[in-house]
Amino acid sequence: MSSSDHGIALTMLDLDSRQPAAAAARAPVPRPRRGLSWADPAFRGLTKFFAFFVFSLLAAILVSLVFGSWPALKEFGPGFLFSSTWDPVKDRFGALIPIYGTLITSAIAMIIGVPVSFGIAIFLTELSPPWLRRPLATAIELLAAIPSIIYGMWGLFVFAPWFMDHAQPFLIDTVGNVPLLGALFQGPPMGIGMLTAGLILAVMVIPYITAVMRDVFELTPPMLKETAYGLGATTWEVVWQVVLPYTKVGVVGGIMLGLGRALGETMAVTFVIGNAHHFSASLLAPGNSIASALANEFTEAVGDLYTSALIELGLILFLITSIVLALSKLLLLRLARGEGKQA
Repeated sequence: MSSSDHGIALTMLDLDSRQPAAAAARAPVPRPRRGLSWADPAFRGLTKFFAFFVFSLLAAILVSLVFGSWPALKEFGPGFLFSSTWDPVKDRFGALIPIYGTLITSAIAMIIGVPVSFGIAIFLTELSPPWLRRPLATAIELLAAIPSIIYGMWGLFVFAPWFMDHAQPFLIDTVGNVPLLGALFQGPPMGIGMLTAGLILAVMVIPYITAVMRDVFELTPPMLKETAYGLGATTWEVVWQVVLPYTKVGVVGGIMLGLGRALGETMAVTFVIGNAHHFSASLLAPGNSIASALANEFTEAVGDLYTSALIELGLILFLITSIVLALSKLLLLRLARGEGKQA
């Protein structure tokens, strides 16, 4: 190597050795954080306060309901739950008929609403043509936005007369003659009643359950469905064996949301249930629910015991809702435990 070539090589090595130092000199020096040492603890404390505020609000509601219903709790005890008597004149009250009406109408709503919602959600996510998907989804959302009193008025003035003239006579003449099952469809057709209230509730809960199911079904990875279709699975097999197992937690959550709406609905049920404090095995007969009893009688309650009995009905509805949510949580935990065992 000549002396000139050797000098050029030394020069290049010297430049290479200087580049990291120059780059380090040009790199921005991180500035120390000043004045923000309180931000993270404050944010953590604020979010913790909001979280505990929810628990404190729930506890305050429970305490106020217990305090307001204490005279009825002392007077009637556990027998309040099993008595069908409701006599404000003699101050004798029982919650059996409102509890029965609440559970029956909610059960009817879920028996009808869950399959219909499941079918609509599957159609929107798997079978609907693109040009129909958005208008149908918008129509479902508009149903959820209609106030409950509008549903009640429509049920009383439109649906109940049609139900009395056409559907109820058909049910009485056909299903009413079936042994055992016929007891649920006997009596004169009046239009209003527990079956009518359950049908109106079903119409009201369908948009909520459908919206949740549609959203969780769309979260299923397309690769999983395409793989199943590639292996020769039908649409029903893909839905039952791929989509539902992947989204069952969200599906259960949507069903619980609809059940909570059905349990606590007031105005629509008040319009069409009949508001009768007597027990009947027939679904066509008028009945009562906890929410409708509170809506009808709270402003007319005279005397501390009458008011306390109504507040105790509210406490019972609160406990029923809490039990339903607790059972749904246990179901979800059991499903998650089953997934762990399979893995």
